[in-house]
This record gives sequence, C-alpha cells and structure tokens, in this order.
Amino acid sequence: MIGNSSLGPGAEFDAIRRMLETWGPRASGIGDDAAIARLPRGDALIASVDSAVENRHFKSDWLSPREIGYRAIAAALSDLAAMAARPLGVLVAMAIPDAWRGRLDDIAAGVGDAVEAAGTHVLGGNLTDATELSITTTALGSAFSPLVRGGANLGDHVYVTGRLGAPASAIRRLLAGDSPGAFRERFAHPVPRLLEARWLADHGATSAIDISDGFVADLRHVAHASGVAIEIEGGTVPCFPDVPAQLAVESGEEYELIVTAPGSLDVGEFQSRFKLPLTRVGGVVGGRPGHVDVRGIAVANARGHDHFSR
Repeated sequence: MIGNSSLGPGAEFDAIRRMLETWGPRASGIGDDAAIARLPRGDALIASVDSAVENRHFKSDWLSPREIGYRAIAAALSDLAAMAARPLGVLVAMAIPDAWRGRLDDIAAGVGDAVEAAGTHVLGGNLTDATELSITTTALGSAFSPLVRGGANLGDHVYVTGRLGAPASAIRRLLAGDSPGAFRERFAHPVPRLLEARWLADHGATSAIDISDGFVADLRHVAHASGVAIEIEGGTVPCFPDVPAQLAVESGEEYELIVTAPGSLDVGEFQSRFKLPLTRVGGVVGGRPGHVDVRGIAVANARGHDHFSR
C-alpha cells in the first residue's frame, strides 16, 4: 500500500484510502515500496506469514466480515507470541472478489481491532482481485531471547495457558448446522498471548509453541524439535465446560500457548496478572524423540490439522 499523499486515481486506491481512514493511527509509516520496522539494539527480527482462505479456513456464513479480518491478523500475531516476541507491525495482503468489495470496510475494521488489541500497527500490504477471499498477514516482531520449539530439556515441566476445546466444539456444531452457543466467542475472537508469552520467557520458559494444529500435534512438534519425549497427564488438561477431554486435546485454532520450564512457574502470579489459567499438565522425559504420551485419554487424531490432508 502507499500513503494518502501519493495515492493516485482508481478503484484500488479508493479502497486503500478507505482502509487508511478506517485504521487511522493504527496504520503507521505507509508510503514507500516496503515497510520499515526499526529494532531495539540487540534484538532479533521475528517474522511470520499466515493465510486465511475462504472455504478453507473459514466460511462466510460462520463469521462476520469484521470477525474474518480480526481473526486473520490474530492468528499471525499468535506466531509472534509463540516466540515471546514484541509485535512491531503487520503487512496485510488481501485478495478481494467482487462479491466482497462492499464489505471491505468491515474487514478492515476487524484488522484494525486486532492490531489495536495487540498494541501494534498496519505497516502496509497489497490488494488484488480474486475468485475467493484470502487474507495473508506477515507479522513482524522483535525479541532479545526468542523462545523456540527446540529448547525443551529433560526434566522440564509442561504448561498450557487458558482452557481448550471451545474452537473445535464451535466448528463441530456449525458443521452440524447448530448454533455454536457459548463456544462461538473463542472461535471468532481468539486472543494472541503476546504479553503472557513475554512473562513466561522472563520467568524461565525454555520452549514454546502456540496451539494452532492441536494440543497433541503441537506437543509433538516441540518433542521432535527438542529431541525428547513428553508425558501428559490427561486428567490435568484444562478443558472448557462441557467439552470432552479427547476433543480438547485434538482441538486446533486455540492460539493458547504450550511452554516448558525447568522449574515450577508461579501459576498464581500468572493468573492474577493475566486473569487466565496456567496449568502444569506433564513433563519432558527420556524416550523416543517426538513421542507424546497422553495418559488416560485416547487420542484419535494425534496428527492434528494438516493443510494438505483431505
């Protein structure tokens, strides 16, 4: 995108002007061919790209346009949270079909909601025509000591933030033609755990991942990357009310965090600060690298979500 001072005529630039008006101060530094993200001295640049594609990641009758915009940005920002990074801004590339052009302002409002909640800005992006709505977000952040998946060590405890299972329960109900009820908010309005991740990193976390593919599937990513095995006590996994434990451990698109830490984290302080549970659910053990054992729960879909499975 280019800024107001250099926008030329045409429908595309009119759309950009409207989005810039919607975002106001939530957009920053737009006006060149590429965005500039200035880093604090000594920090690493953390970058992640995430796509939300109509009829693949969402359905238009499940979410409002504003929720679609918000959710696309929140998912990308959650990748920064997994690295304990502080967001610097996002680049947003939108492919907009004719049928969606009249709802672009609402999508932009959702994008603005997400960056405002995260304390960051839209730095730029791109618009193009398409046959299906697609939003691709590049999230930029900084961290002095980023958390990685491969940092778990033998003897570490395993913790998870929040409660699990609401998004899967919402999708299951929507697919059956039912109302998602109380589960809808967690599905439509996920919260990237950005501040929580930095607290966890400051208090000794050794590895982290956000739960996007599924609790067990993402634990396996940590176990593979760290060359360890992980044991989980199924009865300790925090579930939303009325959500079966098996569904909770398979549920994706949670955007909660799994972290490992060598000692006991102060779960009371965490909950007091963030109004969010932090639950110890297991530990890092010796064994076949990548193996995850969930005791007491039969896990039907340990692979979790796979973008190329049908």
